[in-house]
Amino acid sequence: APRGTLPRLVVLVFLVGVVAIELMWRLVYIRLLSLPSLQQPALVVGAGRAGSAILRVLVREVPGHFRVLGIIDDDPAKRGQAIEGVVVRGGTAQLRDLVAEEGITALILAITGDVQSKLFETLLECQERGVEVIRMPTLYEELLGRVPIAYLNSEWILTSFVDSARVHDLYSRAKRLFDILGALAGLVVVAALFPLLALLVRLDSRGPVLYGQERSGRGGKPFRMVKFRTMVADAEPDGEARWAEPGDPRVTRIGRFLRRTRLDEIPQFWNILRGEMSLVGPRAERPALVRRLESEVPFYRARMLARPGATGWAQVNYRYGWSVEDAATKLEYDLYYIRHRSLWLDLRILLRTLGTVVRFQGT
Repeated sequence: APRGTLPRLVVLVFLVGVVAIELMWRLVYIRLLSLPSLQQPALVVGAGRAGSAILRVLVREVPGHFRVLGIIDDDPAKRGQAIEGVVVRGGTAQLRDLVAEEGITALILAITGDVQSKLFETLLECQERGVEVIRMPTLYEELLGRVPIAYLNSEWILTSFVDSARVHDLYSRAKRLFDILGALAGLVVVAALFPLLALLVRLDSRGPVLYGQERSGRGGKPFRMVKFRTMVADAEPDGEARWAEPGDPRVTRIGRFLRRTRLDEIPQFWNILRGEMSLVGPRAERPALVRRLESEVPFYRARMLARPGATGWAQVNYRYGWSVEDAATKLEYDLYYIRHRSLWLDLRILLRTLGTVVRFQGT
């Protein structure tokens, strides 16, 4: 190898070693979490919808962090009932004794309404004795990387979401600089690939090569997003906005390839350069769909706090989605991103997106 450069074999061995170490660490981490001695003994306070949701997460989706030994609920009719195999063992009156008897170190508060004064006093007393009190939305967010919109109220959104979503000016400037540099580099790629992709699109079906569509940007401000056309011309003859579904006959053959590789989205670098989009952010949706989802999904408008992105936390964690239910789940990821956005999180998302492109796992 030339002097001053690393041999390719050394670089390859290094990359393989990094991947192997990461896989080994994950296996060790999972094994450690499965040891009962390392699981935090806990009680869930609340046997309603929020309690059922967090128990499903703790028992099925992300097991190992807590050893849930019971549920506390003041409804006598729920006494002795089991949720995800965990039994309702009593109410507020039994909470202190259960904490002492079972050596409880964490209380997971899964109550969406007001906390009664007696329960509030008991929780404070337990906290003074070193027991950790964790709110259900906080734990849900930490374990799943999503904000549980179905179990929040407007007060939580105002105090815990909007306030913490204020972005530091330094981050905003750095992100914009990163967007500009990324867009300029991306437009070089577009220039190189455009002749070939344009030819493939035109040979596959009649119609324009590029497709411009109105989307909602930050604050709901409309802009025209540019993509390579992946559907037949006049795919929506009635003008009604609708999601593309699996096996959608409107998608052309080359369109399927472009979507799997996400090459259909590379013209969006122009939108990023213009400041209408960012490299990373919530997906830009059509105004008609936004209006519909705002009326059906709680807090949907909150995703407009961020500039839409070519990729995002929801895109790398969830499938494309073609229903209101899918949109609600993706909103949970979008709100998590807005609450925790940083250059480090942006970099993680971009790396995961690159992996998706390499493996042809796009929509």
